[in-house]
This record gives sequence, structure tokens and C-alpha cells, in this order.
Amino acid sequence: MTNDWTIELGELDVKMGVTVLEQSAERVVATMPVEGNRQSFGLLHGGASVAFAEALGSWAAVIHAGPGRTAVGVDINATHHASATSGIVTGVATAIRLGRTMTSHEIVVTDEDGRRLCTARLTNLILDKPHG
Repeated sequence: MTNDWTIELGELDVKMGVTVLEQSAERVVATMPVEGNRQSFGLLHGGASVAFAEALGSWAAVIHAGPGRTAVGVDINATHHASATSGIVTGVATAIRLGRTMTSHEIVVTDEDGRRLCTARLTNLILDKPHG
């Protein structure tokens, strides 16, 4: 299900320098600079990779939820395979399951050479939007 909804970046997404390239319930693609998202040893912070992954999977879930509904993350797990010290990373969220009340997405974060840095899996609960 794809609709005309456009991703609205949150405060953390803006601070992390996230740029959305493609968006649908089945697939969201975005980039994020390593610069500004490093830990004290100069490597891309694992928490930045996980926050990036959660953003992509959540956006896809919200698109799937459709008007009047939203999605909230209920579980995320991530494996860090390699590190990056510079450049731009790309995240691709791919739907595993798009259900009526729950979605699951796999998010793969790669460096500019296509090397897999992180693999995450996110489960979102679909809810009616609160009024007010």
C-alpha cells in the first residue's frame, strides 16, 4: 500500500542529517552522514545506526498504517557487522510482514562501498492516532 503521505523528519532525524530518498510501506531508503554521528573513538556510533534503522522502519510502518492511524515501535534488535569512520551510510528498510495491527521490517545499513555495517529488525504496532 503506497499513499501520498510524505515522511516528516523528527528532531533527532534532523540532528543526525538523515535524507529520505525513497518511501513506501514496502521499502524506505535514506542516507545519513557519519560525520556528526561518531562515538568518542571516531567510529559511527552504534546507537546512531539503531536510531537510523528505527526511523526508516517506523516511517514504512506509518505509511502502511494509512490516514488516521500511526505506528509505534515495540521491538528492535540490531547486529553491528563493521564500522565506518567517514562518508555517508545508506539504510534500506524492507518489509518482512505488513499486517493489520503489526508490521516487521528488516533494515540494512551499508557504507559507500556497499559493505554491510548493521542489520536491524523492527516490529511496530499499528494504532489509531490519538485525538487532540
